[in-house]
Amino acid sequence: MSDPAITSLADLNRFRSAPQLSSHERKDLKNELIAEMHHFAWFTVGVMAPSSTDAMTCLRDLELAMGWPPMKCEEGTRIESGVFLKANQSTGCIRIRAEAGLGEGFLISGHQAESQQLGPQSGPTWGPLPLDFFHD
Repeated sequence: MSDPAITSLADLNRFRSAPQLSSHERKDLKNELIAEMHHFAWFTVGVMAPSSTDAMTCLRDLELAMGWPPMKCEEGTRIESGVFLKANQSTGCIRIRAEAGLGEGFLISGHQAESQQLGPQSGPTWGPLPLDFFHD
């Protein structure tokens, strides 16, 4: 393992950028993430990337892996420096802005928990996960 302390999604909370993950860590974290996501109706995704192209590739890989319909970017802006992408699955909208000094990776938050036992409508935020986490 690249970091013996990365055994669950909760371990990622301490990172500003997504850590390097072994194939074993990726598999375990992916299984845990997908299991956790089943408790929520929809998601928001935040992507910190070196360019808008990298951010969109990360989001499209996630959409494909999860079987989500593609969301639509509100602006066709191409940014070749650091960016933050925010995608809202409920509205289907993607917004991208130039943002310097961020880490790199993506975060995902669940919304509208299916069970009252899970507490509030919004769930936890998972990540940061590597930009290529769902690139298969």
